[in-house]
Amino acid sequence: MGEAARGPAPERAMLVLGDDALAHRLAAELAEVYRRDVVLVTPGPESAPGGPGRIRYVEGAAPDERTLLRAGLREAEALALLYEDDEVNMRAAFLARRLAPGVRLVLRMYNRNLGHRMADLLDRAGEQLAAVAPGAGPAPRDATTLVLSDADTAAPALAATAVAGTRKVVQADGLLLRAAERMPEGPSALAEPGLATLALLSSTSTDPAGADGSDRSGGLAPRLLPDDAEVRAAAGRGAVVLEAIGREPALPRRRESRGASPRELLSPRLRWALAGVVAAVTALTAAAILATDAHPLHAAYLTLLDLFSIGDPAVGEETARQVLQLLAGLLGLALLPLLIAGALEALGAYRSAAALRRPPRGLDDHVVLLGLGRIGTRVLVRLRELGVPVVCVEEDPEARGIPYARRLRVPVVLGDVTQEGVLEAAKAHRAHALLALTSSDTTNLEAVLAARTLAPELLVALRLYDDDFATTVYRTLRAAHPDALTRSRSVSTLSAPAFAGAMMGRQILGAIPVERRVLLFAAVEVAGVAHLEGRTVAEAFRPGAWRVLALDTGAGEEEGRALDAGPAEPPALLWDLHPGYVLRPGDRVVVAATRSGLPELLGGARAPAPGAAGAVPPQGAGRPG
Repeated sequence: MGEAARGPAPERAMLVLGDDALAHRLAAELAEVYRRDVVLVTPGPESAPGGPGRIRYVEGAAPDERTLLRAGLREAEALALLYEDDEVNMRAAFLARRLAPGVRLVLRMYNRNLGHRMADLLDRAGEQLAAVAPGAGPAPRDATTLVLSDADTAAPALAATAVAGTRKVVQADGLLLRAAERMPEGPSALAEPGLATLALLSSTSTDPAGADGSDRSGGLAPRLLPDDAEVRAAAGRGAVVLEAIGREPALPRRRESRGASPRELLSPRLRWALAGVVAAVTALTAAAILATDAHPLHAAYLTLLDLFSIGDPAVGEETARQVLQLLAGLLGLALLPLLIAGALEALGAYRSAAALRRPPRGLDDHVVLLGLGRIGTRVLVRLRELGVPVVCVEEDPEARGIPYARRLRVPVVLGDVTQEGVLEAAKAHRAHALLALTSSDTTNLEAVLAARTLAPELLVALRLYDDDFATTVYRTLRAAHPDALTRSRSVSTLSAPAFAGAMMGRQILGAIPVERRVLLFAAVEVAGVAHLEGRTVAEAFRPGAWRVLALDTGAGEEEGRALDAGPAEPPALLWDLHPGYVLRPGDRVVVAATRSGLPELLGGARAPAPGAAGAVPPQGAGRPG
């Protein structure tokens, strides 16, 4: 499960460098939720909108040495490099590690394999540089390098949005958390509680499509981590419940298709024609056996010689033999063009194997994915892992996801999604869902409106950055199409909590979206956390803020494992914690928390006394089936 979360770090500024929405979201997250001073380095003053007072903006066209030092790198606690270009982030990370060996680095990298190697290299370099240059700035407790990908963080949630009934998932270090949305059977009924109720939705049994509340939605906002009283009072309201928790199953290794399959080499008509030739040769062989009393192998041999016109003329032989030879010769004349046609078709099939596939004529009940950029590519891979048929639409033939689509044999329509006929070519009118994941809010909205015209009841999910704009769009679409499901998602909103947790040196396992809010899962060491240490599981539960879900039973066995020559076993997580279990300093737990609840839990604030009001036992604790 990795290194667990610890107590608060020294109060020094957080340094954020980036060139897109994620940098602004992360800066706001650190300032508003964690109450930290943030220095946000942006390419120009026009990209630095107004924000919380704790954010100081610095203009910097590139993350060079001058920019890093002017922003206060050597006095910073952590540095986040969030440029869209992996190479820019890597260069800046090498420079930052040399200038400030004790700073915590958080890198945004799309290339996961390279990112993990980068983290190891930078950690080793930081240890060596800190040893020879102890005056290069104060070192925090956890001066490590963490590599995250906004695409990987958001992809599971976006893929789950497009598939009705697919559970929301969080994957981290082999741990699999599943959550499911459940609706009550009637206005006065309660949703099935599952193992634990994680959230109450703004959707109800009478308005199942009304689930798009954000933090600013007032009474329509979803309620995260409710207590028993809130759950009992939420009659007719949808809920997100914990449905299953366990080890992530190993996926079978997918074979890459390197060419056309045998069935694709020849057209059906040509295959039927060749089958007819084979049947005719078999019939001629059988006739030769009956007419000449020849051995079956000899008769087949003579028939083939006659078929290819390389046998001796049957002059002076029996009439039956002569007739069979003439028939075999005629059949050979018909076989020659078939062989040529087969060779040409096979050559064309091999050439088209490397080209993009077109949507099949009879395709239906699939997902139309618009945009094959960084986010769309990850969502495409995720959907194919789930076995969901996908048709992609992309305007740029050199987009990042085109090679993935070609390798996965996914049909792709090249064209501008806002142009007439493009969605029809993707069979959007027969699709199950549409995911609009381009980088332009306007393009996504226009595509969704066009799709609604083709299929009014189509499930659509569009990527929108601005919360207010997203809420307005959602409410309007729901009013115009009350029987259709519409969802809006922000990649930066889904990713920012995980990046903020990494900046604070905490192990965020993942995030589950609840409408336009986020529920975080984190690994936390109990030692030094006033809200957990010495308290029972029931007393440690803060409704609407945090909740202890599981105990890592192997947390105190690291020393024993170090002496063992065998391989380390994965951490054993106990999910049926008794409400009266007292959390000890050596324990490590998995908690679910809100964005504001997690920093409060780990921020060292004075905790209420055990048994105080608000300490409600968790609902439905038990071992998953």
